[in-house]
Amino acid sequence: MTTEGTQRIDWVDTAKGFCIIFVVMMHSTLGVQNAAGAEGWLGLVVDFAKPFRMPDFFMISGLFLARVIDRPWRTYLDRKVVHFAYFYVLWLTIQFAVKAPMMAGEMGYGGALAQYLLAFVQPFGTLWFIYMLPVMFVITKALHATRLPWQLVLAGAALLQIAPIATGSVLIDEFASRYVFFYAGYTLAPHAFRLAAWAQDHLGPAFLGLLAWGGINGWLVFAGYADLPFVSLALGGAGALAVILVSALLTRISFNGFLRLCGEYSIVIYLAFFFPMAATRIILLKTGVISDIGTVSALVTAAGVIAPLVLFWAINRVDFGHFLFRRPAWARLEAEPAKRGVTQAAE
Repeated sequence: MTTEGTQRIDWVDTAKGFCIIFVVMMHSTLGVQNAAGAEGWLGLVVDFAKPFRMPDFFMISGLFLARVIDRPWRTYLDRKVVHFAYFYVLWLTIQFAVKAPMMAGEMGYGGALAQYLLAFVQPFGTLWFIYMLPVMFVITKALHATRLPWQLVLAGAALLQIAPIATGSVLIDEFASRYVFFYAGYTLAPHAFRLAAWAQDHLGPAFLGLLAWGGINGWLVFAGYADLPFVSLALGGAGALAVILVSALLTRISFNGFLRLCGEYSIVIYLAFFFPMAATRIILLKTGVISDIGTVSALVTAAGVIAPLVLFWAINRVDFGHFLFRRPAWARLEAEPAKRGVTQAAE
């Protein structure tokens, strides 16, 4: 099923909506709990989602790669490298501008500048996903050019995920841990779409399968086994498939509106959630108007998700600030494609 008037696929956007909300929830909840020195009920949801939160994000990111991987390198690099590089540098600079006074108080402005420059080789904070995707896109196209069997590449990526790689480099460690899910999304995309179609035609069995998965995932997480080698790989893959099932089911019963919206504008939320998240956390904890840590975490999560969407709406309303979420012409290797409407976020 596609959104009317576009080529977007509803269940894919819904799955992306799940992903981005879980990411914001994780950062919000851990930030609140660290600042408050106490844990809340939302932390249980964050723990439950940990095995599949980022694997699903990377798997979804690889789903449509087969459609563009044979494009010329110039076009490919423009869409898959320069695109993300622009947003990484822009929002890295914005985040440092906000945090610079505090960082300068701890390490001086020279130290703050050194941290800013380091972020070009050591991905910074919440932006590491934006940094990592171009690396995976380029490596996957290079591997595609070698004509290596996809089964061999997938097996190698799985071995990287299982291996105890901890170099301290975000780029190396996260690539090793996540590439198998990205590559699986790329190579197994037809199966993902068939699974979604099956779920929409078989609501009962799909729902029962989700219940079984939820029980197994929860037991392994709260029993402390989720981070074990092989187990984490299995839970990451199974959880990504579970999100596909949930998204397909919600789309089938037309109960996915807000999630689909979040997925369609996931890059807007991902880039801009840090400031409303931090501001809401500080206000709620300083004022103490709400004492329950779980509720505070939920409100901070809501602010982190909704505020960027409001900002994006306001930018389109006043017709100023589009550069925050849409690449300008000077940041392109090729001419800008025809716009699908001023409200369309960059993808």
